[in-house]
Amino acid sequence: MTPPLRYPATRKSGQVDDYHGTLVPDPYRWLEDDRSAETAAWVESQNRVTFDYLATIPYREALRRRMTTLVDYPRTSAPEQKGPWLLVAKNEGLQNQPVYYLQRGEGGPAEVLLDPNALSPDGTTRVAGLTFDRQARYLAYMVSHAGSDWQQIRVLDLSTRAALPDVIDWVKVSAIAWHGDGFYYSRYPVPGEGDGAFSSKNEDHQVWYHALGTTQADDRLVYHDPEHGQRFHILGTTEDERFAVLSISDRGQGKDGNALLVQDLSHPGSEFHPVWTEFDDQLTVLDADGDTLLVLTNRGAPNQRVVRIDPAHPGEAHWTTVIPERDEPLEAVSTAGGRLIALYLKDVTSRAVVHRYDGTLERELELPGLGTALGFDGEREATHVYYTFTSFTAPATVYRLDLATGSSAVYQAVALPFDPLQFETRQVFVPSTDGTRVPAFIVAKKGLVLDGSNPTLLYGYGGFNVSLPPAFSALRVAFLEQGGVYVQANLRGGGEYGEAWHQAGMKAKKQNVFDDFIAVAEWLIANGYTSSNRLAIQGGSNGGLLVGAIMTQRPELARVALPAVGVMDMLRFHTFTIGWNWIADYGSSDDPESFRFLYAYSPLHNLREGVAYPATLITTADHDDRVVPAHSFKFAARLQEAHRGPNPVLIRIETKSGHGSSSLSKQIDETADVFAFVFANLEVTPRFEE
Repeated sequence: MTPPLRYPATRKSGQVDDYHGTLVPDPYRWLEDDRSAETAAWVESQNRVTFDYLATIPYREALRRRMTTLVDYPRTSAPEQKGPWLLVAKNEGLQNQPVYYLQRGEGGPAEVLLDPNALSPDGTTRVAGLTFDRQARYLAYMVSHAGSDWQQIRVLDLSTRAALPDVIDWVKVSAIAWHGDGFYYSRYPVPGEGDGAFSSKNEDHQVWYHALGTTQADDRLVYHDPEHGQRFHILGTTEDERFAVLSISDRGQGKDGNALLVQDLSHPGSEFHPVWTEFDDQLTVLDADGDTLLVLTNRGAPNQRVVRIDPAHPGEAHWTTVIPERDEPLEAVSTAGGRLIALYLKDVTSRAVVHRYDGTLERELELPGLGTALGFDGEREATHVYYTFTSFTAPATVYRLDLATGSSAVYQAVALPFDPLQFETRQVFVPSTDGTRVPAFIVAKKGLVLDGSNPTLLYGYGGFNVSLPPAFSALRVAFLEQGGVYVQANLRGGGEYGEAWHQAGMKAKKQNVFDDFIAVAEWLIANGYTSSNRLAIQGGSNGGLLVGAIMTQRPELARVALPAVGVMDMLRFHTFTIGWNWIADYGSSDDPESFRFLYAYSPLHNLREGVAYPATLITTADHDDRVVPAHSFKFAARLQEAHRGPNPVLIRIETKSGHGSSSLSKQIDETADVFAFVFANLEVTPRFEE
C-alpha cells in the first residue's frame, strides 16, 4: 500500500468578507498574489509533492513515449487564399508550433514565411491572427509568449519576406483590420507603475490606427469610452475597406450582446454612426454588399439569421431577412465568391448551406460525413474555397470546394501512425433531471463489452454559448487503445441548440449544467459502460468549474476528477484581470440575488470538512492571465484541508504556459501525466508495445 501523502502546510488568514449580510471566510486570499515569495514557495512545494507522486507511476514514461509516437504525423491547415498567395500552416509532427508557408497558387513551391519555433528557445511563443492587407503586400500577425493572452502585432513585407520595424504592444481582444497602408487594432493602456501584464485591470479598451512605417507612439486613437472601462471595442473593416465596423460589448454589466457602430471610410472625415445601440442581442457584420451590410444576428431569432442593414437607415423596421432562421442553430457564416456559406448544427454535427448574397438558396453541400466542418472563407472573386472536416475517428482533413458545382475533393490527405477505424462513435440522448434530452458522444474500441468495468473519461463544458462538436485527438488514442471509453457531453449553457440552450445554463439556471452532466454519468453507469469506481470526469476553464461543482455536489459519483484551469471562486472571479467579462454568463456576487446562487455552487465555498473526495489532479499554469491560477491555488489548498481518505488530491502547476498548453511538448507532458494519474487511480495497468 502507498503511504498517505503529506501535503504542504498552507497558511490561513482571518480574512472574512461580508456579502449582503452573509459572512464568508477567505483564509487563502494571500494565494491570489501570484508574484509574492510566499506564493512562489507554496507553488514549488505543491509541485514537488505532485511530481514525486507522478514519478511513482511505473508506466508514466512509456505513456508519454506512446503519445509522442501517436502525434508524430504531418498535418496542415486549410489554405487561406489572398490574391496570388496561398498561406498554410504545417506541422511536420513534433514541432511545438505550426510553421507558416507561403506559395504562389496551388502549383507553386511552398516556402517558409514564418516559423514561430525560432522565436523562443523553448517553443512557447505562439503566432495567431495572420491577416493580409487588401493588396496582399503585407501580412500582419499577433505574437504571444508563454501562453499569455497579451499579444504583440508585427508585420511582414511579402515581396521581401522581411520583418518591418512596426511593433504594437499591449494588444488583447483585438482584430487586425487593414485600411490602406495601415490597420486598426484594439489594446489596453500601458499598466501603471508597479503593475505588470498579469496584474493589469484590463480596463479602458481602446481602438487605434497604425500607419506602416511609424512607431506606436505615433498611432491615432480612434475610439475609447473611459466612462465604461469594462467594455470591449473591436473594429473590423469590410473586404472592400469601405466600412469600418465597431462592435462594442458590455459583458461586465451582464449584457450578452453588442452594439454596432459603422463609419463609411469612402467619405473622408466621416464619423461612426450607430446601427444598433442595445447590448442584449448579437450582431456580426459578414460583408458589405454595395451600400448595405450583411449581418448575422440572433435579434428576433434565437437560432440566428442573416439580415441586410442599410447604415444610412439602420432602424430595425428597415432590416430585410436574407437567410431566415431555421430549426437548427446557425453556428457561423463564411463569405466567398459572392456567396454566403452557412454552417448549421444538427444534433451537434455540421451541415453546410450555400446562398447568394440576395438570399437565393443555391444548394446544400454534401459533407464527407457526420462530423465538424470549418473554414469556407474566400475573397469576393474566389471560384473555390478550402475547408477542414474532422470527427472523433477522422483527423482534420483539408478539402477543396468548387463553388460553381458544389463538389468537394480531398486537397490534403492525412497519414496516421495508427488505425483510427479500430474505434467507433455512438451518439446517445440522455434525459436530464427535468426531462431535457442531453446529447453525448461515446467513443471506444469496436466490440466494447458493457459489463460496467470500462475505464471511462467523461468530458463537459456547458457555458458561454460554446458548442462541443466532434473533434479528433491523437493524444486521446492513448486512452482509447487501452480499453478506455471517451464520452463528450453536450450540456446546456453551450450553443448546441441555439440561444435558448445557452440561456438554459446561464446565471440562475447554471445548476441545469451540473444536472445534465450528472445525468450522463448516471446513464453510463446504468447502461453498463462503466461504474463510479471506473469513471473519471474532466473539464477545462468553465469546464473546470463544472468538475469542481460536481465534486462538491456528488463526491461519490466518480473515482477521479480532473479540473483544469477552472473558475473555482465564484464570488471573486470578476475581480481578476478579465474575469468581469464572464458576468454576462454567471452573474456577479455584487448583486444580492446573483450572490445567492453563485454561493450555492461555487466549488471553493462548497468543499465540506471530512468528505472523501475523488482522486483529484488540478491543473493550471503560471501565465494564465484569463482564469488566473489563484482559482486553482485556493481550491487546492481548501481541498487538501477538507479531504479525508486515501485518494490523492494534487495540483500540477505548469510554468511558461497559460490557459492551455503553450507548446506541443508541454501538451504531451501534461496529457501523459493526466492519463497516468487516471489509469493509476482507476486501477488500470496499460500495456505498450515498444
